[in-house]
Amino acid sequence: GTDEHGLKMQQAAAAAGVAPAELCARVSALFRGALARAAVSFTDFVRTSEPRHGRAVRHFWAALRRRGALYKGCYEGWYCTAEESFVPAGQLAERRDARGQARRVALESGHQVHWTKEENYMFRLSEFQEPLRKWLRDNPQVISPAPFYQQVLHWLEEDLPDLSVSRERSRLQWGIPVPDDSTQTIYVWVDALVNYLSVVGYPETHGEWWPAAHHVVGKDILKFHAVYWPALLMAAGLAPPERIFVHSHWTVRGQKMSKSLGNVIDPDSCFRHYTVDGFRYFLLRQGVPERDCDYYGEKVVKLVNSELADALGGLLNRSTALSINPSNTYPYFSESCFPKISDYNGTQALGRASAEDYELVASVASLPLQVANYFEGFQIYKALECIALCVKGTNGFFQRHKPWKLDRKDPAEKLWLDTIIHVTLECLRVYGTLLQPVIPGTADKLLSRLAVEPEERSLSGLTFLPRYNGKPCPFEGRQLGPDTGILFHRLEKSRQSQVENKSS
Repeated sequence: GTDEHGLKMQQAAAAAGVAPAELCARVSALFRGALARAAVSFTDFVRTSEPRHGRAVRHFWAALRRRGALYKGCYEGWYCTAEESFVPAGQLAERRDARGQARRVALESGHQVHWTKEENYMFRLSEFQEPLRKWLRDNPQVISPAPFYQQVLHWLEEDLPDLSVSRERSRLQWGIPVPDDSTQTIYVWVDALVNYLSVVGYPETHGEWWPAAHHVVGKDILKFHAVYWPALLMAAGLAPPERIFVHSHWTVRGQKMSKSLGNVIDPDSCFRHYTVDGFRYFLLRQGVPERDCDYYGEKVVKLVNSELADALGGLLNRSTALSINPSNTYPYFSESCFPKISDYNGTQALGRASAEDYELVASVASLPLQVANYFEGFQIYKALECIALCVKGTNGFFQRHKPWKLDRKDPAEKLWLDTIIHVTLECLRVYGTLLQPVIPGTADKLLSRLAVEPEERSLSGLTFLPRYNGKPCPFEGRQLGPDTGILFHRLEKSRQSQVENKSS
């Protein structure tokens, strides 16, 4: 969704010569369109300018007031319009602008601040210091990765002053008015945070979902989500969210993205040059939540070509080639060629299978649970790392046994040849199933080539190499899907700089 109220939107609309509502509708549509182009699906898209949200915010404000969490007081301090927040004196710095004039800016973002003094409604945040500490101590997994959990604990060791939660309406008209006080506008962050409730039906039907909410937030807005928001919820008589997953930022060639530097990356250009699946894969494979990650075109091209085009695509192409599988079917598995063993440790070769083959089977068998746990813990890059290692291992298995050298006319050779292909296709089926949330188009193409029906693609029903465990395999003997060509086309090296040049 989109957070649409606040002074910066009001100022941006005035500068553009349009009404704030018109500018918000335009910008919101851009975000919604970008999500669609990125193949990101959602069950709802909430806009904070919607009537349902305004109603939820007014109800939430009334709950805070009824429970004695608000009072009116005079507030003054350095205000950052870009961040819509007051900035403590210890987090300010002096900087010179392009004309050499000194100006005061927020240390972390570099945005300019202005001294502001006005009468506002205040939230008794200081009263929630100990309840917040207890909440964190009782729920050590509530904020992850761990460094961000520690950061919030550190903040709660410092003074926690009461929070200004409204602005003078004469200065800020683009926002939700304070109920029963037309001189004040509800602070944009209080307004925006309530969208997590309004989208699940607050104040009537939110109980079906809340507090089983998992927020995904950038590290720059951690304090709002991990200090202010839980305190506001407690004050309104609601439980804090169940989990808060925090991610770091992308830099470009070691520099922070900035309009003034001209190094802001346009996702649409990336989708065009690297494909949607290629760029999704890069971001999720290289995006480490606990630290900033660096983007540059060469890295995208190298990673995507290596892991999607060559390793995954090459494996599918080789294992379904008509030269080694002329019937174009999912071949049968031979238990005599690849007999089951109960313990993989120190395994010697059995049948035609080597010790490395048993290690591969063990690693792929454990992969679905491993990946599911990493997905659940927001460690997507670790899940993809595990998949990439298994793909590499499967290529090694295929190369090691050289099925193209086996004689299909020899009955014994045919059994082993079919078993090699069967194991390889089973591995590919697992990878295709697990990669669906990451590269949906490519995963669909892979699974369709393996003749895996839509109802056979769920993670919950995923079983690997059932014949190895003495169970029937529904895919054996099945005609493979049509060959639609290369699974993932290699990216051209010349594309790597085009995106950066266009963005600047």
